[in-house]
Amino acid sequence: MTNSKKLNVAVTVLMPAYNAEKHLEAAIESILDQTFKDFEFLVIDDGSKDKTWKIIQEYAKTDKRIIPIRNDKNLKLAGVFNQGVHLAHGEYIARMDSDDWSYPTRLEKQFKFMENNPEVVIVGSSVDICHENLEKIYTRNYGANDSEIRKKIFRYSPFCHPAVMVRKNPLQSCGGYNPLLILGEDYDIYFRLGKKGKFANLPETLMKLRLHDYSTFRQNLKLVQRNTLYVRLKAVVEYEYKMSFIDKIIFIGQYLTFMIVPQKYLMRLFNCMRNHL
Repeated sequence: MTNSKKLNVAVTVLMPAYNAEKHLEAAIESILDQTFKDFEFLVIDDGSKDKTWKIIQEYAKTDKRIIPIRNDKNLKLAGVFNQGVHLAHGEYIARMDSDDWSYPTRLEKQFKFMENNPEVVIVGSSVDICHENLEKIYTRNYGANDSEIRKKIFRYSPFCHPAVMVRKNPLQSCGGYNPLLILGEDYDIYFRLGKKGKFANLPETLMKLRLHDYSTFRQNLKLVQRNTLYVRLKAVVEYEYKMSFIDKIIFIGQYLTFMIVPQKYLMRLFNCMRNHL
């Protein structure tokens, strides 16, 4: 079931939601409270079995910027992202997750940056890593400029995906998200977008990323790491990126480590390696 409105907007906010009733309201309200107002808000229920769709419908009644969409069949993340990109009317697409929280100036700052830097195809930001109640644990920073990001793109994912804003045309022209990658579809798209233009991250913290034990990422760390290594090989073989000697050593070390270390220790190891690479 879909509901699409033809709108002339600068930004499309794209938020998938699957069994997201617990934190969905806070995520939606953080977008509706943005200082930047020229956006449409695609909220896609990907076949939820809880009250997700009911919550989306209630908010859609109160704010015409919300475009509620419901999938009868679960398309998974890559499928929903491609669905949203196809339906988007904005020149820019801002990602948002149904359990995170965007600071009020997020869209305004990212939009202004993209308007002033036409060579940039994707911009992210620093994010606050938080407990489930959104109490801050620490701030995660990312490389700010194109050269810094490309230098370490083989060592860890260079963006927080829920916090990015992307130009729609380059995203479509590079083929969209790979539906065969259940996890790791974001990392793959970064490499392909990097062939279309420059990368950037704002040094400001524009999002609170909520950690909880039942998140898809935390429950599937082995699959995430396997797909991460696969995407890096794909970037070399298909996308013509080049690994430095240090990148190759790190790749081998990560492969051996993640094949041996039990999943329950992977998150701690992931954070440790990211902070030192």
